[in-house]
Amino acid sequence: MRHCFYNETVGFFYNNSRKELTTYWRTKDVLVVALGLTVSVIVLLTNLLVITAIVINRRFHYPIYYLLGNLAAADLFAGVAYMFLMFHTGPRTAELSLKTWFIRQSLLDTSLTASVVNLLAIAVERHQTVFTMQLHSKMSNQRVTILIFCIWVTALLLGLIPSYGWHCLCALEKCSSMAPLYSRSYLTFWAISNLVIFLIMVVVYTHIFIYVKRKMTRMSKHTSFHPRYKETMISLVKTVTIILSAFVICWTPGQVVLLLDGLGCKSCNVLAVEKYVLLLAEINSLINAIVYSYRDTEMRSTFRRILCFPCPRNSKYTPTVVKLNAADRGTLSHNGHFTVDSSI
Repeated sequence: MRHCFYNETVGFFYNNSRKELTTYWRTKDVLVVALGLTVSVIVLLTNLLVITAIVINRRFHYPIYYLLGNLAAADLFAGVAYMFLMFHTGPRTAELSLKTWFIRQSLLDTSLTASVVNLLAIAVERHQTVFTMQLHSKMSNQRVTILIFCIWVTALLLGLIPSYGWHCLCALEKCSSMAPLYSRSYLTFWAISNLVIFLIMVVVYTHIFIYVKRKMTRMSKHTSFHPRYKETMISLVKTVTIILSAFVICWTPGQVVLLLDGLGCKSCNVLAVEKYVLLLAEINSLINAIVYSYRDTEMRSTFRRILCFPCPRNSKYTPTVVKLNAADRGTLSHNGHFTVDSSI
């Protein structure tokens, strides 16, 4: 029968994994916490702004914007989780109970998983609308609600699994280095799961990119090709490129480091870059709000309305509306289909 160490301190497991645990504040610790709290506050404010904009503007009451709002909620939760981490890191780590340590890690895992799965859902939705040349998905509100519910159930399940058994409290030889109370097998599973999602997203967005480029090439050969359609397609290509680049840059390093730790790489100094790759992943929660929202003209107008609410105004807020004449509508509705929303 295996012996479990439920009554041991956090320091006991850190010593077992040979992870440094300081009892005083170093300059490096102060800088990491200061930077982490700054990023967390910005993430909270920007994503709260996105959620507010989607709630108050009825033009955003469509499936893609509901998913965008849920992504903002996930990133908002990520900001809260990272802020909680900053208040319970450094010398404070040694003072944590095992329960509090698991709560700290579960908050991070849940929020980051929800953000990643949300990004995948948005990628699939965009793929569907682009290839059917629709402005918005025909998904019903009920289906969107079920999808959002499934996203959070998945995130909670993956985030809480370690607390309810997939840990190393009863098998010290299986403890990881980055998360000394987690089993290396869990880190391997979590990293591989996320990397598979990354691969799917790369395939989906690459397919969108290739399709749009080919569509532009074919359409440019016709004399009826309208400049506004070309601008729409170019904007879509730019957005897809930014989304994919930011996602890969922010997430891949952290998942690779987790995978190396989970596989028990002895020559890999994963602890040296642990805090930096986690911060980089958190920054993606800020980039999400910028890429998915700030490139939308109507969203930016709503932001100005919210931010200038207490300011005296001489005229009422007027939403951004693009009026097209009959000729424009005929050109922009190629083969009877509306052009896609290129800003998302």
